[in-house]
This record gives sequence, structure tokens and C-alpha cells, in this order.
Amino acid sequence: MGEVEGTVQGHRDGHGFLMPDDGQPDIYLSSQEMHAVMHGDRLRVRVVRYDKRNRPEGRVLEILDRRKKPIIGRLLLESGIWLVAPEDKRYGQDILIPKNAIANATAGQIVAVELTEPPSLYSQPVGRVTEVLGEIDDPGMEIEIAVRKYEVPHAFSADTLAQAAKLPDRVRAVDMKHRVDLRDVALVTIDGEDARDFDDAVYCAPHKQGRGKTAFAGWRLLVAIADVSHYVKPGEPLDRDAYERATSVYFPRRVIPMLPEKLSNGLCSLNPEQDRLSMVCDMLITEAGELHAYQFYPAVINSHARFTYTEVAAILGNTHGPEAHKRKALVPHLLHLHEVYRALLSQRAKRGAVDFETTETQIVCDDNGRIEKIVPRTRNEAHRLIEEAMLAANVCAADFIAGGKHASLYRVHEGPTPEKRGTLQAYLRALGIGMGISDDPTPGEYQAIAQATKDRPDAQQIHTMLLRSMQQAIYTPFNSGHFGLAYQAYTHFTSPIRRYPDLLVHRVIKALLGSKKYALDAHKMDAANPLPKRPGKPQAKTPSPATATTEAERWEIVGAHCSANERRADEASRDVEAWLKCRFMRDHLGEEFAGTVSAVTTFGLFVQLDALYVEGLVHITELGGEYFRFDEVRQELRGERTGIRYATGARVQVQVSRVDLDGRKIDFRLVREQDEHRLLRGAMRDKHGERQGDGNRSGRKQDKRADQRGDQQRARRDAAAAPAATVEPMPLPPPDPPTAVDALERIEQADRVLKSERRKSARATKTATTHPVQAAKRTARSSAKSVAAKGSGAPAAKTARRKRGA
Repeated sequence: MGEVEGTVQGHRDGHGFLMPDDGQPDIYLSSQEMHAVMHGDRLRVRVVRYDKRNRPEGRVLEILDRRKKPIIGRLLLESGIWLVAPEDKRYGQDILIPKNAIANATAGQIVAVELTEPPSLYSQPVGRVTEVLGEIDDPGMEIEIAVRKYEVPHAFSADTLAQAAKLPDRVRAVDMKHRVDLRDVALVTIDGEDARDFDDAVYCAPHKQGRGKTAFAGWRLLVAIADVSHYVKPGEPLDRDAYERATSVYFPRRVIPMLPEKLSNGLCSLNPEQDRLSMVCDMLITEAGELHAYQFYPAVINSHARFTYTEVAAILGNTHGPEAHKRKALVPHLLHLHEVYRALLSQRAKRGAVDFETTETQIVCDDNGRIEKIVPRTRNEAHRLIEEAMLAANVCAADFIAGGKHASLYRVHEGPTPEKRGTLQAYLRALGIGMGISDDPTPGEYQAIAQATKDRPDAQQIHTMLLRSMQQAIYTPFNSGHFGLAYQAYTHFTSPIRRYPDLLVHRVIKALLGSKKYALDAHKMDAANPLPKRPGKPQAKTPSPATATTEAERWEIVGAHCSANERRADEASRDVEAWLKCRFMRDHLGEEFAGTVSAVTTFGLFVQLDALYVEGLVHITELGGEYFRFDEVRQELRGERTGIRYATGARVQVQVSRVDLDGRKIDFRLVREQDEHRLLRGAMRDKHGERQGDGNRSGRKQDKRADQRGDQQRARRDAAAAPAATVEPMPLPPPDPPTAVDALERIEQADRVLKSERRKSARATKTATTHPVQAAKRTARSSAKSVAAKGSGAPAAKTARRKRGA
């Protein structure tokens, strides 16, 4: 079998996977093979066998390169031996630390470790402490761990800081040359309450022009975006660090910016009443919400106000309220923005863009960085207004670049794969939803299903499945459209302060405006970070930075690098939020909460708590003493004996039973209450219904007799346990069980009686079919043994054995 090179990805259970460089399916590595390697090492592996599902399993032939990044973990002292338990459980092994290499750290502290001796088949890895981060409960420690665990660049180079220090504090007259002066236009920024960098400003006014058939009536919409490309030039230190990060990373109470603060919060931020350089997308929108014309140009602006989403929503809701009174001069402009937003929204509905109503949450922390509360983040009209304006500008940018036939990065979101499409079709059929998706689905089909099911009790479950069937959006130079937004071409233009692809798009637009061509500089090939491969998912091969020769290949590498760093930022943010939620739930151990099943897997149920917006796992072993089978089509677990079902969207009552801070896991225990009664009664009705359809009359009678006997035994037991003064004639069993536990007892009792009768029947049948001579011999032997036992007794038998032994 062939030899394959790639990067190993460990698993917390000890085994691992080799991610081949050529994008082929990953290769399973057993825990024994993983003993001499670590997560992130580069290996050469030979495929030695395939399992029943044709998945390859490999054997390590050679370790090509060891991972050299520091490993973050907690320093422990066990039986006089110092070791570090890595925070990233994919490493799979603790690291031994010599006593003279702990760098004055104490047991329990979080440290960074550099390996001095790699692991082997017979020994653990050895390392030395290079950095002491502090105690696990120090404020902000979870962020310090995450940025190192996911290798997020968090310190600017000295050259970058020196270059940023040399930049002017304000816009100079020389910077305004060859720019359109829009400082008298009432552009405003609308952002969240906690925003510090302001990428975009907007303005809208009614507009009419022409006569007759060429007449235009609608709005003129201006979207001004910070001109970061004026200060961040290709190949300079600022550009190198920005490209390495590719995006800003947002944590609760902290942001790791893509650009130094002097740019992100100063020169490039569209702060109110400050002159700022910008790139403007100037659009004409018809009354029907269609894009009539657009143009791009560099400008200088002066933001007239800094609004928040809450403030704008209040003004739009009441134009005579206190908020509107404070901003009286700008209220007409906000109303025009709302008018063009309504027009754009109607056009969005005509396109069939997918629009799911999902609940996003916001973590509110106290002064120590711990969770104070988790609240839903509500989207109001102001959020949607800005979103539609930004979408319009991004579409114009994509169209302008495509029309200029210049290489660039598009934001591509493709439709569902054939496998995911088939899974979704089966799921919709299983739920009895008359609507489905075609073999070549459109966004309109998805949106129609979302609208038709939005009032169902399982709407959240259906919308989640619709979302999971779609692919993840990526940056690529090959335009394939945006499935979710129903655009033929789409890119990112509106956030160059926090996204590097937007900065590249600005450079391309400027090059086209100047009839020039923008070429990627060579350092981007050296710093490229490839798109990470995920276990079990083959991935198309990305060109190697070392061998890329064409412009298209270079842009493809840059797109993969930006996509990879975007995912890295998301994973780091989720890791911090998971740690904070675990720390928060430690204070709620033993408490009960109502929740909704958010996902169903082969190993249990994920439940999101209604009050706290925290998700945890109810392991399958907590569901009861029976075997549960996972139905992938219906996305549910079903008990084989009782027929009880747990599906996504089901309402449950749970108790917080365990919190694993290191593993970022929260475990729940199911509390059986009234909802369980309904599930059990429905399951038993389904089970009896299935029995009635099998045509086995004798089986039905036997089950019925067993149920009656079980009910009678339970009634006699309850009557015997009651006080003497209250003993009454045996009542009939109630039509519905008072508790789920009683219902399960009835079922188990009926099963025991039924099995006992079947065993007796089997023995009788066996005896009846035995040969008469064999039956007589068996009876004689049995009688002889009983007579001998009565006559001699056990002590005599023991004495006889002793004599024979002597």
C-alpha cells in the first residue's frame, strides 16, 4: 500500500489522524502509533489496512518534522515529579519537567513549555518552562491560554510599532489631495454600545433625475469605509503583521486587533467630528430596491455623529421621543436610511435570500472578567438597516472587480453538497413536511421552507438542520456566488480595519480606478497559513506557496490563509466562551433548569438551558436502563424497549451534574417530570400500534395478560404498603401513570412475567420432544441424587471425599 505525507491531528482519546498534504481522506493512527508522535508533527505514513467502511489505517514510517511551537498547560507536582498537563487535549501526553527547568513556577500555575526531548515508544516527552502565565483563576487567564493554544499572534513586532509611532496623529492636507471632499455631508456611524473602531459611515437622501422613460426616482445611498490602504502599504511591517493575523479576534472584554491601536482606534476609525480618509461607494437605489448605478472614489469625510443601534431603533420607533429630540437635525437622514432599507429588504425577499431568525447571546462580565449574566442579543431595525447598506456596498465592489477582470478575493458560499442535500431531504420527509429541495436547490427553496415552518413548535430544529446542510463560506479568487444571500458575486469591502481580505479589495479597487494592476507581494507566500483540514472530510488541494507561479495560484493561497485564520479566531473565541461558561456553571452544580434539546448524537443529547443560554450534554447512559438507537434521518434517539424518543427541539428538565473546566464540558442529568409522562404514553401507544399491525393474535393476548398481571401485582404492592386504616378494595389501575418511573416499572414487570412464561413454555416443549428412554434416565438420576442427599447428608459426602483423597 502507498506512502503518504501529512500533518497529524491528535484526539483527546489517544488516537490520531494524518491529514494528507494532497487533500485525500484522513488516515487513522492508533494510540500505539501516536505514542512516539505529537499533535502537529509532520509524518510519513504507510496505509496498512482498511476497515469495514473502507477507511484507511496507517503505520508511522518516519517523523519528518517536529512541531516547534510552545505548549500551554498546567504545572503539576505528583509524587515528587514535575509535569505539565497540556490545555490542548489533542497532545495526548503529559510533559515531564526536570526540577531545574520549572523557571520558579509553582504547582497549579499555567505555563508555556518548550520540548527538549520528543516522545518515543518507551518514554514521555521532556520539556522546560519558558513562560509563567499565572494562576488559573487570574482575571483574563482564559484569554492568555486561548491565544497561545490556538497560536493567535498577540504582540506586534518592534518594526510594526515603530512604523505606527511615525504616523501622524491627524489627517494632513497632503493626504487630502485627489480626494472628493464630503465633510459637509451628514454621514453618521451606527455601531454597538461597546464598539471602539468605526469602519463605516452612511448617508441617504431622496434622489430624482431625468425625464420620461429615463427618469429615476429613489435614493442616493453613500457608504464610506475607512481608507486603511492609504496607511498600510504592501510589504511594510504594518502590512506583514496585518496579513499574519488576517483578522481581529474578539473575546469578552478584550480585542486582539489586526492593526495597532493608533490605526484601529485612531487614524482609520471614523470617529465623530474628526476628518478621516475613506473609500466611498456612491449608489443609486430605485424605489423597488434595485441597484440602478454606483461609483467608487476616495474621499475625505467628517462623521457628524456616533449613533448606537439602540438609539437609532428608539428614534425610528418614536420620532418625537427624547432620543429624537437630542438628534433633531439628523432625524430626517435616519428616516431616509430607513426608507431605503425597506426597499432593499423587499428586493432581498424577491431574490429569495435565506434569512433565519437565530438567537445570539452576549456575555456580560464583571470587573474580574467572570460571567455576570448571559443575555440574548436582540437584532432591531437599526442592525438590519446597516446590514442591508453594507451588503449593497459589498455587491457593488464584487461587480466592479469582476467587470474590471482583475484578480481578487470573493466571499464564496456554495450550496449544499449531494450528501448533505440527501440527508436534508430524508429529514424533511421523515417530519412529514410537504416541501422539499430539488437536486439543484436554490436559496428561495430554503427560504420557503423556513417561512412555512416558522410557526411550528420544532421550527428551531428545522432551521438548524437547514443551516447545517449548507457549506461554510470561504475566501477564494474563483467567483461561485453566495448561496445564502442569493448573489451572483459577493466580496468583503466594508471592514478593512478588522479583516485583511477587505484591505486587499480596497487595493484592487484603487488599482482599477487608476487603470493599474495590483500584484501580491512575495512575503505573502512565505507567511501563508494553509486552510486546516478536518478529520473525515476530504479537501481540495491548495497550491503550495513554494511552487505557486501564476497570479491565480497566489490569490488562492492568500484566500486559504485568510479563511484559515478566520476559523482560528472563531475557535479561540469559542474556547474562551466555553471556559467562562464552565466557570459560571460551577456555581450552579445540583440546580435544575428547563431546557431544549439543541442536538442529538449517538452518545447523547445536547441541551440548551432556557434561563442561562448555556449548553451541556445529557449522556446516553443518563436516559434510562435500556438501549437507545440513533435515527440519523429523524435526528432522534429512540428506546428499543419503551419506544421513548428524544429529538431536537424536545423540552426537558435537567440538573447540572458535572463541570469539567479543563475539558470545557458541562454534563446534565435528566430529571423525569410531566414531559416524560407524555413521551412514555406516546411511545407506548406507538409500540402497541406496531404490535397490532403484525397479525400475531397469540402474541397480543400474551402481552395483554402479562400487562394485566403486572398491574394487579403493582396494585397489591401499593395496597400492602398503605396504612391499615386506609386499606380499600384493590382499585383499577389509573388510565395514565402518575409518574414516569411507575410507567417504567409496569413495563419492566410485564417484561419479566412475559420472559418467565416463555422460559416455562420452552422447557415444556423441550421435555415433550425428548426421547422416552432419555427422559426416564434423567428422571432416575434426579431421584437417586435426591435420595442420597436425604440419607447421607452433606457431611458424610465430605468425609467420603477425604478418604478417597487419602
